[in-house]
Amino acid sequence: MSTMRPTTWAYAEEFPTEPEAIEAARRRGDELGATPVAPAVGAALSVLAAATAARAVVEIGSGAGSSGLWLLRGMPRDGVLTTIDIEPEHQRAAKQAYAAAGYPPQRTRTIVGSALAVLPRLADRAYDLVLVDGHKPEYPAYVEQALRLLRPGGTLVLDNMLWHDRVGDPAVRDETTVVLRDLGKQLRDDERLVTTLLPVGDGLLTAVLRG
Repeated sequence: MSTMRPTTWAYAEEFPTEPEAIEAARRRGDELGATPVAPAVGAALSVLAAATAARAVVEIGSGAGSSGLWLLRGMPRDGVLTTIDIEPEHQRAAKQAYAAAGYPPQRTRTIVGSALAVLPRLADRAYDLVLVDGHKPEYPAYVEQALRLLRPGGTLVLDNMLWHDRVGDPAVRDETTVVLRDLGKQLRDDERLVTTLLPVGDGLLTAVLRG
């Protein structure tokens, strides 16, 4: 490994400019224990939403609005974000964050509840992008639902797929790490998907559902 690589990675992580409204949402998320996405991850989400012109987006885990604001920033002006979070306080903070950033109520749909109870009620093949950032042991079940929700050509995004540098170390065998490691390999080998693991933030696995 080049001795300059850690410096380069740090530069890339700090490269995005975080808008004021998103910074406020991120700080609020930290206060509430609703772990927000890092700015570099958020910027990647904006790019993915913009590159795919994602008009219908679902996110699992609101981060008190921080991830949703990054997604909305990249979505078309008529795009609608559906966000699911089991904590009512996190969703209240998310709604406040969206309003503070100037997004009209019709651009967002906030749902309080368990994602595993809510996702089955959403329509098949109706979404352009699904972001998974909820309870880590439930990731495989979230992914199963997400693949049903995505239209052909839709994008699946999973945050924390390097899990604090634990996934890449085969000696680490705790339950959460093993679940994420095995899931990443499963998605990599799934012929329905075109998949990559981006070393941004805590690891952003991105996959496109083949048409």
